[in-house]
Amino acid sequence: MSEASTTQPGRQKATVSPLDIVRLIVEVALVFSLGFWGFVAWAFPWNIAAGILAPALAILIWALFLSPRAVFAVHPFVRTVIELVLYATATLAWWSLGQTWIGVAFAVVATITGLLIGRRRLQ
Repeated sequence: MSEASTTQPGRQKATVSPLDIVRLIVEVALVFSLGFWGFVAWAFPWNIAAGILAPALAILIWALFLSPRAVFAVHPFVRTVIELVLYATATLAWWSLGQTWIGVAFAVVATITGLLIGRRRLQ
């Protein structure tokens, strides 16, 4: 019998840590927050556009600069600033809806996650 679980030479097996799962949850919460803000904060014809375009723009920025296979390789400082700007937009979206504590909770969790991911990336 051949062993199917062995890795091929030159190819590493991907490991997923609990921190990666928390980061995924934060990114999904970011997209949800911007979509929710777009649909709730605007009047009828504009809520459709804002509810679709706000999360789509966040996903596009993430794919271009922050994803594991980003289109543009940027300096780690620029990457961190872009990530913080995205987190700040979700926080401000919750604040503009009058949900201050949800915004604060998101900001705290997202910032701590970003700091831990950044430290791990620099090691």
